[in-house]
Amino acid sequence: MATATVDQAPVPARPASPSAMPGERQVTTREVMAFFAMVFGMFMAILDIQIVSASLADIQAGLSASNDEVAWVQTSYLIAEVIMIPLSGTLARVLSTRVLFSISAAGFTAASALAATATNIDQMIVYRAIQGFIGGGMIPSVFAAAFIIFPPSKRAIVSPVIGLVATLAPTIGPTVGGYLTAAFSWHWLFLINVIPGILVSTATWILIDFDKPDLSLMKKFDWYGLAAMAIFLGSLEYFLEEGNIKGWFEDEVIIYTGLAALLGGTVFFYRALTATFPIVDLRAFNNRNFAFGSLFSFVMGIGLYGLTYLYPLYLGRIRGYDALMIGETMFVSGLAMFFTAPIAGILSNKLDPRVMMAIGFTGFATGTWLMSHITSDWDFWELLIPQILRGSSMMIAMVPINNVALGTLPVERIRSASGLFNLTRNLGGAVGLALINTMLTHQSGVHYARLAEHVNPANPAALDMIGNLTATFNAHGLDGGTIAIKQLAGMVHQQASILSFIDVFIVLTALFSGLVAMTMLLRKPPAAAGGGGGH
Repeated sequence: MATATVDQAPVPARPASPSAMPGERQVTTREVMAFFAMVFGMFMAILDIQIVSASLADIQAGLSASNDEVAWVQTSYLIAEVIMIPLSGTLARVLSTRVLFSISAAGFTAASALAATATNIDQMIVYRAIQGFIGGGMIPSVFAAAFIIFPPSKRAIVSPVIGLVATLAPTIGPTVGGYLTAAFSWHWLFLINVIPGILVSTATWILIDFDKPDLSLMKKFDWYGLAAMAIFLGSLEYFLEEGNIKGWFEDEVIIYTGLAALLGGTVFFYRALTATFPIVDLRAFNNRNFAFGSLFSFVMGIGLYGLTYLYPLYLGRIRGYDALMIGETMFVSGLAMFFTAPIAGILSNKLDPRVMMAIGFTGFATGTWLMSHITSDWDFWELLIPQILRGSSMMIAMVPINNVALGTLPVERIRSASGLFNLTRNLGGAVGLALINTMLTHQSGVHYARLAEHVNPANPAALDMIGNLTATFNAHGLDGGTIAIKQLAGMVHQQASILSFIDVFIVLTALFSGLVAMTMLLRKPPAAAGGGGGH
């Protein structure tokens, strides 16, 4: 009888199902149930990246933390998660997907419960770091399982599911967080994970059976590579997250973390290329489609996390929305993703994946181009079409990117490649946020200086506005002159902020327009290519 191999663990090939393509094996009900339990676990882990973003002020007040300290509630999670994601492929080979995922889900659940009980900011930061590190083991496992369990004929169903979760979870994170905090308290941002987490841990332990552990690999485990990777990715994430806040190389800590990232990266890549059993197998980048797919994933991370940050920033800073109002406005993108997912699955069976990507990138660029016309008066309805374009285009692009990047790799490389692939999306988000914040800070100052040049005694319009405001406030018994100057300065600041937002949207438009041309550099994958399906 033919056999299917998963990292040296022989698994008997099952008979082909009536609905399967010739040569493909049947996917069992148990495997389908295990996969969807894993998907739900991944959803929780990705959701928790952004679920606190709209509620940081409430957490800050509850834990009596400073602005700098409360930012670490999110930063500690991201740093820890970005270290675990590429490591998860190696751990899955050593421990098996069953053990790794079940332990990750249980540990994530326990850390969530601990975070809800935190009484000071130090405890919260530690618990969030544990939550991010352990939860990071679930994310790549799902991508790998999708391409190991399911044959190519089922990709039109499976790929939209994991693409939807990977993009929808961070998008609706602020919405879910805003509702939970408004209806209950910030503690429920973490307590909401407990019951589902227990169910996922139990289900995955019982149901996952598609690979076996290989504990002999522990003898060759590259501990030096692990240490170098942790220093490299942890320092890089901190450098990108905190750089703009601390003035980049004006701050000693940023300089030291930059140097640590450089040295750690050098050692990490050396070990990855020379060790007998490297922490991360970089050979997947020899596959042209995986390399380009990872590049596209990196840029999609910029768009996904960048716009999830920009929209709430605009609504809070310019429109004065609270967390709940921001969540309600942002929900449009989530709905667009949800309704586009099945359409993306159907299109993936009918269209060349390169054409699908080009359509998705064009739609995303169109949405950011529309946002480049933003004014201080834009509200829900003006943001509606750009948000729909953002959500639907993200799904149309992500499904073929996943298929092209992972669908043509042999089974034995999918686990490590899945970690690398997911890492590129997270690093794209980190790099994108760093660049966006830096650009907003710099361009806001530039635009303020230019606008301020026109607000002077030689400008009749400025004089008329100051005169009218002064008269209005004087009529109410106030110091009209002082208040008028402050009001005018506030208007200039607001307009400078709007112009800096416009600059960022123009750059994003150019970035995604460039990806349209790059899709032509991909090789079209064969219709039944890939390691999934037991080949």
